Amino acid sequence: MVFQQSIKISTLGRGTSNITRQINELIGQSGITKGLVNVFVHHTSASLILCENADPTVRSDLEYFMEKITPDGDPLYQHRDEGPDDMSAHVRTVLTDSSLSIPLNNGHCLLGTWQGIYLWEHRTHPHSRTLTITIYGE
Repeated sequence: MVFQQSIKISTLGRGTSNITRQINELIGQSGITKGLVNVFVHHTSASLILCENADPTVRSDLEYFMEKITPDGDPLYQHRDEGPDDMSAHVRTVLTDSSLSIPLNNGHCLLGTWQGIYLWEHRTHPHSRTLTITIYGE
């Protein structure tokens, strides 16, 4: 059986949004209890990560790390069509993931104790992001 649905996530600008609950809700709607869930983000300046869900400083430290390796407005960047955060957002996306695949059982993602699924917005301004969730299984 296959279930597929797209959802919109509104971001507040650069940072992470925990989307684990929304993914688990879609799994419940699908009726699939065992299989695989794939999450795909339809943008080149936002990404998906599996990350620590207990201590938010992990995600702020990741943001700090990204600021160091791909700063906004770097004079080496040629692509600046949408402002100083444009190319740095693209680099951040390439360094992370546009899709995640996670096993599921008993109608829930088989995540580790401290894992959550996050949409990581790399632009500094709020955006509406489209994700497609595809669930395969029985």
